[in-house]
Amino acid sequence: MSNENKQQHEQEQEEAEQKEQDQEQEMADVMEGQVIEEQDEADEESAEAAHQAKIADLNNRLLRVQADYDNFRRRSREEKEAAAKYRAQGFIEELLPALDNFERALSVKPEGEEAKSLAQGLNMVYNQLQEALKKEGVTAIETVGQPFDPHLHQAVMQVEEEGFESNQVVEELQKGYKLKDRVLRPSMVKVNA
Repeated sequence: MSNENKQQHEQEQEEAEQKEQDQEQEMADVMEGQVIEEQDEADEESAEAAHQAKIADLNNRLLRVQADYDNFRRRSREEKEAAAKYRAQGFIEELLPALDNFERALSVKPEGEEAKSLAQGLNMVYNQLQEALKKEGVTAIETVGQPFDPHLHQAVMQVEEEGFESNQVVEELQKGYKLKDRVLRPSMVKVNA
């Protein structure tokens, strides 16, 4: 082989080697690019999953806060309604002993014209008081002849009376009252055994 041919052969070999190296480098770059793309996709999917989890958590928190707020509003409304409905309860409870005394005074048979006139005046005031209480929703609890109800009656004695069934109220010792559907004071009663 001539010297010139040898040089040409070496140059061709170098070019071939260079070409092979370029191809290898190109393949490596492509592979690296694919790996980076895959890594980017994985990162994006991971970030998307984290965002979705955060959104779900925030939605849950929002729902809980909304439910708490709805409960708070409902409780507040019920408390306001109850406060309006039973606004006179304290005053009426203070008035009950005076009503009891009125009834005791009216149960006494007056003697003489002056006492009868006084009793008549007392009776009128008592009736006005009863009307005012009725307008507020105050009612007396029924007792005699009714079945004993521990929610409405307070049994202080048990007796055996003919003409009454077992566990039936025989006598009322102190009148009980309700304000609308709430018991202000249970009736004090005797119950048949």
